[in-house]
Amino acid sequence: MARTFKPLPANAVADYQLGGAYDPPAGTTVVVRDSTAAPAQGLYNICYVNGFQTQPGVAWPPRLLVRNSKGKSLVDPDWPDEHLLEISSEKLRTAVLERLAVTVAGCAKAGFDAVEFDNLDSFTRSKGALKHKDAVAFAELLVRVAHAQGLAAGQKNTPQLSDGERRKIGFDFAVSEECHRYDECSAYTRFYGDRVINIEYVDDLRAPFADICADAATPRDTILRDRELNPAQRASYRYDHCVAHRTIRQ
Repeated sequence: MARTFKPLPANAVADYQLGGAYDPPAGTTVVVRDSTAAPAQGLYNICYVNGFQTQPGVAWPPRLLVRNSKGKSLVDPDWPDEHLLEISSEKLRTAVLERLAVTVAGCAKAGFDAVEFDNLDSFTRSKGALKHKDAVAFAELLVRVAHAQGLAAGQKNTPQLSDGERRKIGFDFAVSEECHRYDECSAYTRFYGDRVINIEYVDDLRAPFADICADAATPRDTILRDRELNPAQRASYRYDHCVAHRTIRQ
């Protein structure tokens, strides 16, 4: 039986700390950190889990990796140290889930409130080895595991999911990257409403950040970050939030 989980807080003000944990800016209510990091005390914490690709440096059995005709495992072109997980059958999905369930349980034990499962769209990089339906089927399993551990579960990117698929999977909120940059925000907000955390990156904005925040289509909980998501002590660190520009939002 699934345990009760805490929903994403209303009017959340999030920080996205995958590049390293640090003290969140004043006013932050939600923090996203990697599964290997500790949650931030007193805040709502979301645990990052790479649900459809391997974490860099973590070895997986070859049979659980998508491979080409030459037997070489496929990687994410943007992240060549991340291999695509083989979820093309019920048997393989079960085997992959057994390993990831350990990570999700670790998130719960550490004190996180929710989990976001990254790379749901890895099927688009599989050269046909994985199908859209495979990703949906596996996402549904991941959400069940999260709920069983008392964690809310977040969709990560993949705006092409239909509302029916979102209902079937059971996601509780969404985390999008650059939905304003690519004009995709409504694909999330029409289903999740204010339960959307969006991250825009300073190196590729479609407009000044204040204008992005003023855009009615932009999720309220939109963050501006440096691409590397560096911790605050790094010189290249950058953080802003639309809540700081709320006076110009009507």
